[in-house]
Parts: sequence; C-alpha cells; structure tokens
Amino acid sequence: MSQIVVSPRDLLNASRPKTQRGTYYIQTWGCQMNEEDSEQMGLYLETIGFEKADNITQAHVILLNTCSVRRKPEDKAFSLLGEIEPLRWAKPDVIIGVCGCMAQARADEIRRRAPHVDFVLGTGDIGQLPALVEEVAQKRRFQKRIELPERKGNVVEDVPQRHLGRTPKLKAFVPIQYGCDKFCTFCIVPTTRGRERSRPTLDILDEVATLTTGGTKEVTLLGQTVNSYGKNLLEGRVPFSSLLWQLNDLPGLERIRYTSPYPRDFRADLIDTIRDCPKVMEHVHLPMQSGDDAMLKEMHRLYTVESYLEIVQKLRKQIPAIGLTTDIIVGFPGETEEQFANTLSIMEKVRFDGAFMFAYSIRPGTPAGDRIDQVPEKVKKERLARLIALQNTITCEINEAYVGRTLEVLIEGPSPKNPKILQGYSREFKMVHFEGPIERIGRVAEVRVTGSQLWGLRGELA
Repeated sequence: MSQIVVSPRDLLNASRPKTQRGTYYIQTWGCQMNEEDSEQMGLYLETIGFEKADNITQAHVILLNTCSVRRKPEDKAFSLLGEIEPLRWAKPDVIIGVCGCMAQARADEIRRRAPHVDFVLGTGDIGQLPALVEEVAQKRRFQKRIELPERKGNVVEDVPQRHLGRTPKLKAFVPIQYGCDKFCTFCIVPTTRGRERSRPTLDILDEVATLTTGGTKEVTLLGQTVNSYGKNLLEGRVPFSSLLWQLNDLPGLERIRYTSPYPRDFRADLIDTIRDCPKVMEHVHLPMQSGDDAMLKEMHRLYTVESYLEIVQKLRKQIPAIGLTTDIIVGFPGETEEQFANTLSIMEKVRFDGAFMFAYSIRPGTPAGDRIDQVPEKVKKERLARLIALQNTITCEINEAYVGRTLEVLIEGPSPKNPKILQGYSREFKMVHFEGPIERIGRVAEVRVTGSQLWGLRGELA
C-alpha cells in the first residue's frame, strides 16, 4: 500500500458527509481470507446505513483489517494509525477500529500505541461489528466517555457468522474452512484464527449457487489447509474432493479454484478430481516452505521432501498441463548454507511456474520466534535474492514454452496499464493479455499465445 498523506484540504473535506448516515473505508492487508473478511465487514456496515467511501479521509468509519503473518504488514498498520490520528480532531465523529489477525494477537499493544482507536475486533467476531459501531456512535452522541469494547480473550471456535447478501461479481472468494491444526513453528494462525473447523457443505453450496445466479463465473475456495476440509462436520465427514464434485454440478459456475492445500493431506482422490472434474482448474498452489528435510522438521511441516516430490510427480503424470506454484521461506532459524542450497536444488528439480518467496519474519509467541539461532538479516536478504533470481529464470523459461499454445482464458476486463488490452487468467493460472472487444468481458475465450514475459503471456483471440 502506498503511503497515505492527509493534507489540509483532506481535513477540510473530511467533515462533509456524502450520505445521511455516513461512509466507511476498509484498509486490508494479508491473504485472500482477509480480503473476504473485509467484504463481510462492508456488508455488515451497509446493513446499518453506511456506504463505501471513495477514500479514507471521507469516511466516518475507518477499519484496518490487519495481518500478522509477517512483521511488515503490522508495521504498515501502526504507521497508518499514526497518519489518520489528525482525522480525530478534524472530524470528531469519526470511528476507528482495528480488526483481523493483528487485533486478535496484539490488542493490548494497539490500545497502548493508538489510544484514538475506538475498538479492537478479533477474527471470529465480525458479526459484532454493527453493534460496536452503534455503541461508539451512541456514546459520542450523548458525549459519554468512550471505553474501548473488550475483545474476547480467546478466538471464536465456532464457524464465524457470515453475511450472505453479497454483490455477485465475476470472481469470488468463498471460505470453506477456518483456523488450522498444523501448528507450524513459524505460524501464528492457530493463535489468531483458532483450531480448524469446516463450514457445512450445504451452506457452501447455497452461497456459491446464490453467487452464480448473480453472474459469478469463478469461485476460489479458501482455507488454511483447504484439502483437509470436511473433518468433524456434524453431517459426517465430507472429503474435499466430494465438495469439488458437488460444486461442479451447480449450473452457471464455470471455474473452481482453491488455496492453499497442505502436502500431507494431498491424496489420490484429489488428483483424480483435478484430472477429471471439468470445472476444477489445472493449477495447484502447494506450499513447500523448504527443500531440506531437517528444516521441514524444525518448521513442524508434517511431510518430507520425498513425499512432496511424489505428489508433484503424480500431478504431472496424470495432468501434464498442470500449473504448479508454491511458497518458500528462507532464513528460518538455524538454516545453514547447505540447507539453503538444498532448497535451491529442489526448486531447479521441480521447476515451479511461480513462487511466493519470503525471508523468515519473527512472530512473537511462536516456537520459531523464541529461538536464539536466528539467521542474520543480511544473510536472509542475500539468500532471498538468489532464490528469486533462480525462480525468475525458471518462470521465464516455462512461460516461453507456452508460445504457440492456445489457452482457455476467462476475460476479466481491461489491463490497468492499457484499457485497449484485455486480460484474464488461463486454467493453468497464467495471466494473458490480448486485444479484443469489451463485449467479451466476463466470457471464456480461446487465446493463442504469441509472446511471454516474467509476469505472464501475450496473445491473440483464436
């Protein structure tokens, strides 16, 4: 997110309401689950009369939906809280809330460092948002002293309440699972989102059916370990592959994606489903995290390099056109140069289409964060640069091999950089740019690839 600078003109305009009740602005950091949470927050605010603001300085309710996976988004959140503090005196009725994973894990620190925040809301309590906003507004109206509403000490362990009055769009995220039971030593998700629990299958089917009736063509199913969906459901165990087939039968739905599966739970029935189920896309984002067995054990990743490679081999044997992407962490505590070299070697062997690559970020309260054998920042940055350079070379080579092929692309709209060029993703999750009439937006098209770059492909309508 670019830095927000609040100018004197912004402060003057901030007191001019656009609607009778007011407007809201939500700043989001983090994963697709956070993006979906922000959409839910907006829907709840709209039920009590608020409308979405064009920018943060025009809003009467400002929400920061935060992420704690790495330190950088937390630093951005605290920075933005400092930047918007002047809005308090320019617009005395503004309501400021901090939500999401950082709110769940660092509520006391938020209250101490940003006393102008009106409330802190944990990850499982989004349904309480309207009541909190109404409470703060009422206290302001009667000029009472405002107390910060207390956040529950523990994460909510039930499936969170959802607002299903969503505005359908071409592509939508649909959570099917909350929390995580894997307890990786670098990860704070079990602390911020609780133990793993799955949504009832019928609830998911009803939500997707409603979206497709309104025009949604593609859904991405969300979960921390999405392919372990269906355990401990009251309706009985429902394998993830079974859910995919049930979604495949919904009329109007054209594409199904999901993120992120966990390697240990990647079973043969899921591979068969990717191969045989028409609406499931030929793309798998399978986090590896490290190419060294000792590091995987220290991370408490419940698989080995060998078992990971077996999944890759089976996927490519049964689905030759599969697109494979991954997550990699470098500089995990205790990582040696030899162990990092093992990761480079596996990257060369697997040849992923793309990867999200990160230098390890200390997360307070996690086993890895408490270790004394932290890798120096300079070493982490140097290793990350080498890894990125290797992956960029592989990605360019793979993309070049697509030239001459014809891909099925869902046309999402014009390119942000050139409105005359349309763009969309192929089934393999390749971004493709090409010329075409705007009337084709929202439809699937066959596109012949004519060129490639690091970011994706160029083509022409076949």
